[in-house]
Amino acid sequence: MAVTSFRSGRLALFHHPQLPNKASTPRSSVSFKKLNGCFNSTSKVALRTYQNCWRILYRLAQGIQAFVGVGGEWLADVSRSTNEPTGIPSQLQLGLLSPLYLRKLFERMGATYIKLGQFIASAPTLFPPEYVEEFQKCFDRAPEVPFEDIQSILRQELGRPIDSVYEYINPKPIASASVAQVHGARLKGSQDDVVIKVLKPGIEDILVADLNFIYLAARILEFLNPEFSRASLVAVVKDIRESMLEEADFYKEAKNIESFRRYLEAMGLTRQATAPRVYNHCSTRRVLTMERLYGVPLTDLDTISSLVSSPENSLITALNVWFGSLLACETFHADVHAGNLWLLFDGCIGFLDFGIVGRISPNTWAAMEVFLASIATEEYESMASGLTEMGATNQNELDTEVVVATARGTNTNATAVSANIIVDERQMNALFLDVVRVSESYGLRFPREFALLMKQLLYFDRYTRLLAPNMNMLQDQRITIVSNRRSNYRDNLR
Repeated sequence: MAVTSFRSGRLALFHHPQLPNKASTPRSSVSFKKLNGCFNSTSKVALRTYQNCWRILYRLAQGIQAFVGVGGEWLADVSRSTNEPTGIPSQLQLGLLSPLYLRKLFERMGATYIKLGQFIASAPTLFPPEYVEEFQKCFDRAPEVPFEDIQSILRQELGRPIDSVYEYINPKPIASASVAQVHGARLKGSQDDVVIKVLKPGIEDILVADLNFIYLAARILEFLNPEFSRASLVAVVKDIRESMLEEADFYKEAKNIESFRRYLEAMGLTRQATAPRVYNHCSTRRVLTMERLYGVPLTDLDTISSLVSSPENSLITALNVWFGSLLACETFHADVHAGNLWLLFDGCIGFLDFGIVGRISPNTWAAMEVFLASIATEEYESMASGLTEMGATNQNELDTEVVVATARGTNTNATAVSANIIVDERQMNALFLDVVRVSESYGLRFPREFALLMKQLLYFDRYTRLLAPNMNMLQDQRITIVSNRRSNYRDNLR
């Protein structure tokens, strides 16, 4: 006879002394321990499902509140327009699906939808121009999280007193985005200057709930309307979902940084370029502690000229390192705007913020090489001149006083830096939109990964116009664009 007892939450089994311990024991009794583990696992899954359901319901309630708020604005605007002799504008006729009111709705819905708005603003190959232009406003500086909340997250994540890890942390953030906030700090013991990237409180739950709801809605829409299926709506939403969740996982960002640093070491480029070292002992999925690099963005011509004798050579280095990473590295940096690509005070090129990376397939790279070759030909010059006539040059010309985002040591005005980076991002997206319009007039459409590469090239074109105006980025023999880098990289790793 077997007697069971529950002790300290565990299921214990006691055998009758006259019964054999092994052969005669029923299989079901032997499996009680495994069964208990299954119950615990099932309970955790059930609890997680319950929590996710409540999160979705809570966010749905917030969504309804936001919908009512923006709907009230729309009704008020319609009411005023009915008295106008010109009638109701076409934008108002679209209701909350118009670019203006949809953007306002996204902003009221919070971080997930602001990030989604930023994605729309950065993807003119997927969304209509009027939506891309309106959602540029989603790049505005996000509100700061109180430093007390940041401290609470650090204590929870590190599992020990903050002052046992950091000598000090500057309570004023260097930057505040929709998902994370960055603070300057100094490590205890080594006295290394670092930056701490902290995921904003509650953002993970919001992202999961919102993105699951959006994905479910996309599946339903595809089922109800086959047109959405032909437009690959679910695939686009799934890609956005994976990208945003990956950006909120600092383990993955740390992996991207380490991969890039290994690439630099394997190719012998550590004296030419760098990425911040990750301090793993004080980094988690929600906290990322990195080496603090000091320098200036590649748009700060005056400071760059005082640091190096040839700004053009620094640009060539940046181009060769980035082009080399396209195939020689597991991922490539897919957001090289002025805030993420610096000339450091020691003359190195610094690649910052690996939250957004790309992965390129051999087929895409082959198509990219063909496209780059076509850009370098005289035939493409007519297309470029057409782009200039459209006014894109005005967007592309750098107003150094406006766009320059300087980072001179510890006294950097973080707000000014952030504001200038926003201007840079908006101008580049506007230029990219013009490129897409011209390309489509020639019958060309870009796949998303191809468009991601193209946008980075436009950033580099901007730096070229400022630092090396007489250089042709795609024809200069000092710039290496080859397709055999992956094999070279693997050879160097052996």
